[in-house]
Amino acid sequence: MAVQVSESDQVKQFKEFLGTYNKVTENCFMDCVKDFTTRDVKPEESSCSESCLQKYLKMTQRISMRFQEYHIQQNEALAAKAGLLGQPR
Repeated sequence: MAVQVSESDQVKQFKEFLGTYNKVTENCFMDCVKDFTTRDVKPEESSCSESCLQKYLKMTQRISMRFQEYHIQQNEALAAKAGLLGQPR
Protein backbone atom coordinates (compact mmCIF):
# COMPACT_ATOMS: atom_id res chain seq x y z
CA MET A 1 0.00 0.00 0.00
CA ALA A 2 1.66 3.21 -1.19
CA VAL A 3 1.54 6.27 1.00
CA GLN A 4 1.12 9.54 -0.83
CA VAL A 5 2.81 12.57 0.63
CA SER A 6 1.32 15.92 -0.24
CA GLU A 7 3.45 18.59 -1.82
CA SER A 8 3.16 20.79 1.28
CA ASP A 9 4.40 17.89 3.44
CA GLN A 10 7.32 17.38 1.08
CA VAL A 11 8.21 21.07 1.28
CA LYS A 12 7.95 20.94 5.08
CA GLN A 13 10.22 17.87 5.25
CA PHE A 14 12.74 19.52 2.92
CA LYS A 15 12.76 22.69 5.04
CA GLU A 16 13.35 20.60 8.17
CA PHE A 17 16.19 18.77 6.42
CA LEU A 18 17.78 22.05 5.34
CA GLY A 19 17.46 23.47 8.85
CA THR A 20 19.14 20.41 10.33
CA TYR A 21 21.84 20.42 7.65
CA ASN A 22 22.58 24.11 8.26
CA LYS A 23 22.72 23.59 12.03
CA VAL A 24 25.12 20.64 11.77
CA THR A 25 27.28 22.47 9.25
CA GLU A 26 27.48 25.56 11.43
CA ASN A 27 28.23 23.58 14.61
CA CYS A 28 30.97 21.51 12.98
CA PHE A 29 32.45 24.56 11.28
CA MET A 30 32.56 26.55 14.51
CA ASP A 31 34.10 23.61 16.40
CA CYS A 32 36.66 22.61 13.78
CA VAL A 33 37.77 25.53 11.63
CA LYS A 34 40.18 27.78 13.52
CA ASP A 35 42.65 29.15 10.98
CA PHE A 36 41.46 31.76 8.50
CA THR A 37 44.93 32.84 7.35
CA THR A 38 44.90 30.49 4.36
CA ARG A 39 42.37 29.34 1.80
CA ASP A 40 43.39 25.72 2.28
CA VAL A 41 41.65 23.45 4.74
CA LYS A 42 44.19 22.01 7.14
CA PRO A 43 44.22 18.22 7.61
CA GLU A 44 43.24 18.53 11.29
CA GLU A 45 40.29 20.74 10.35
CA SER A 46 39.17 18.24 7.73
CA SER A 47 39.56 15.34 10.14
CA CYS A 48 37.66 17.21 12.86
CA SER A 49 34.83 18.03 10.45
CA GLU A 50 34.53 14.41 9.34
CA SER A 51 34.49 13.20 12.95
CA CYS A 52 31.89 15.82 13.87
CA LEU A 53 29.58 14.70 11.07
CA GLN A 54 30.10 11.00 11.86
CA LYS A 55 29.24 11.65 15.49
CA TYR A 56 26.06 13.48 14.50
CA LEU A 57 24.99 10.72 12.10
CA LYS A 58 25.61 7.97 14.67
CA MET A 59 23.74 9.95 17.32
CA THR A 60 20.79 10.49 14.99
CA GLN A 61 20.70 6.78 14.10
CA ARG A 62 20.84 5.76 17.77
CA ILE A 63 18.06 8.18 18.74
CA SER A 64 15.92 6.87 15.90
CA MET A 65 16.44 3.27 17.02
CA ARG A 66 15.61 4.11 20.64
CA PHE A 67 12.51 5.99 19.54
CA GLN A 68 11.35 2.96 17.55
CA GLU A 69 11.99 0.66 20.51
CA TYR A 70 10.06 2.99 22.80
CA HIS A 71 7.15 3.10 20.34
CA ILE A 72 7.05 -0.69 20.14
CA GLN A 73 7.06 -0.98 23.94
CA GLN A 74 4.27 1.57 24.25
CA ASN A 75 2.16 -0.20 21.63
CA GLU A 76 2.70 -3.55 23.34
CA ALA A 77 1.78 -2.05 26.71
CA LEU A 78 -1.40 -0.56 25.28
CA ALA A 79 -2.30 -3.85 23.58
CA ALA A 80 -1.67 -5.78 26.81
CA LYS A 81 -3.77 -3.30 28.74
CA ALA A 82 -6.57 -3.72 26.25
CA GLY A 83 -6.20 -7.51 26.47
CA LEU A 84 -5.23 -7.91 22.84
CA LEU A 85 -1.94 -9.79 23.30
CA GLY A 86 -1.76 -13.52 23.64
CA GLN A 87 -5.29 -14.24 22.43
CA PRO A 88 -5.75 -16.86 19.69
CA ARG A 89 -7.23 -15.67 16.42
